[in-house]
Amino acid sequence: MAGWNLADVLEVVANEIPQAPALIHGARVLTWEQVDRRANAVARYFDANGVQRHDRVTQYLHNTPEYLESFIACFKGSFVPFNTNYRYGPDELTYLWNDADAVAVVFHGTYTPTIEAMKSRVPTVKVWLWVDDGSGPCPNWATPYEEVAQGKRETGEAPVWQRSGDDHILIYTGGTTGMPKGVMWRQDDLFIRLNTERGDIYPEETDMQFVRDRVSKKGRPHLSASPLMHGAGLLTCFLILSRGGSISHLEKRSFDPIDLLDTVQRDRVASVMWVGDAFARPIVATLDANPGRWNLSSLKTVMSSGVIFSAEVKDALLRHLPDLTISDIFGSSETMSLGRSITSKKEKPVATGSFQAKSNTRVIDENGKDVVPGSGERGLLAIGGRQPVGYHKDTGKTAQTFRMIDGKRYAVPGDWATMDVDGTVRLLGRGSECINTGGEKVFPDEVEVVLKSHDSIYDAVVMGIPDERFGQSILAVVEPKKQCAIDAQEVMAFVRTRLATYKAPRRIITVEAMDRGPNGKADLKAIREMVLAVIQREKSQS
Repeated sequence: MAGWNLADVLEVVANEIPQAPALIHGARVLTWEQVDRRANAVARYFDANGVQRHDRVTQYLHNTPEYLESFIACFKGSFVPFNTNYRYGPDELTYLWNDADAVAVVFHGTYTPTIEAMKSRVPTVKVWLWVDDGSGPCPNWATPYEEVAQGKRETGEAPVWQRSGDDHILIYTGGTTGMPKGVMWRQDDLFIRLNTERGDIYPEETDMQFVRDRVSKKGRPHLSASPLMHGAGLLTCFLILSRGGSISHLEKRSFDPIDLLDTVQRDRVASVMWVGDAFARPIVATLDANPGRWNLSSLKTVMSSGVIFSAEVKDALLRHLPDLTISDIFGSSETMSLGRSITSKKEKPVATGSFQAKSNTRVIDENGKDVVPGSGERGLLAIGGRQPVGYHKDTGKTAQTFRMIDGKRYAVPGDWATMDVDGTVRLLGRGSECINTGGEKVFPDEVEVVLKSHDSIYDAVVMGIPDERFGQSILAVVEPKKQCAIDAQEVMAFVRTRLATYKAPRRIITVEAMDRGPNGKADLKAIREMVLAVIQREKSQS
């Protein structure tokens, strides 16, 4: 079946602006011509070493040019790229790569010991490409990526690629509520969906002249500060690249606000993708502490996705950057964007976690019927339009999530919401995270937003813990602001002034630093284990 294919689009861009920058990492700058040539070489190497059309290839990498470059190589050869969380241990990698039937792995050298601990358990992997990060020599079972990208490993004639819109991208979910699942997107559906979210109308049929007309000779410099191993950060890059933009990368692996601000200034970055308060709060604190240090006049847009972006933090950022537009994107691997709210000095303030419904957005009850707007009734978000094929190797979950409603297919990933009379959707949270306390449903996100607005609290995570009387009771783990002390009773009373009494935490545990991953999301498993250990220790001492 014909359709949009990202390799075809990106090759048009490379032909139009060959000497323009495409991928930037500190002092290292790769032009479009270089990226196109290097990605071709990587694709040919995969093909010569037994990777076949629609075989799956994973990037076990931090944010570096090799990540996007090897993804482009997969597009060129009609291989299926998929993401690997670099925080995974040997058992998690074994599950993931076996579930995906991985055939090739591109990995940073620092993860050589982790791979060696599980390599024998992933027999489908034929090709290992080692990306030098200064951590040690290339193991004898792998091939240096740079030699491949430079064409030093090429043999035989270049293959003839058989691309189509049916080529897939596989996006694995984070696995916060179970084992990770691979969401299968056709490139044609994904390309149209992403461009529609941006507000452009690309033709249903491929039109390369349409692409050429939109390639900017001075493409947008974009920085993906969020990890490329997660869909939001990764796919935004391909939107930018499809129009001739460039992608900058932070120099440090661990998030450092100074590194981000230095990168914006050095590369004249126009847009940044990051993850809510987890990134914004340190940025605001750094700007507060260093007035006038950076020239950030190039920065026009901040996009955020994945976690809460509090209204007060947005306001603080706008005080430093009054011309900035903040786009708070709500979405998932199954839907891309559910919607977005825009915050700027020119726009009317929007409540955290709310957005205007699109024509293909519905809020339905558990029987598939629309809730009445303005009724306050809670329902599940259902998103129509272009969608994934389903979940890799999971027909049951596919049928549960992708439902036929009134004769049309909708994605229903489990996000609960209400809808106002004017079509404003107010997100409550995922049903899998909902706390049932005495029969009342409480969504952690709602409580976390209130907790983070408290003067003494820097970060907060809310969860349900077992309770003999109520089934579950609400517990909050909070990180105080510097030089602040937490008065648990006062904080609980504060929440009760903003929310119904039953939504207030019955217990608060204070930690020095919240356990969050590089994507800004709380490590709920680790935090829950810590909470249960504290409770068990208290029981044993009583």
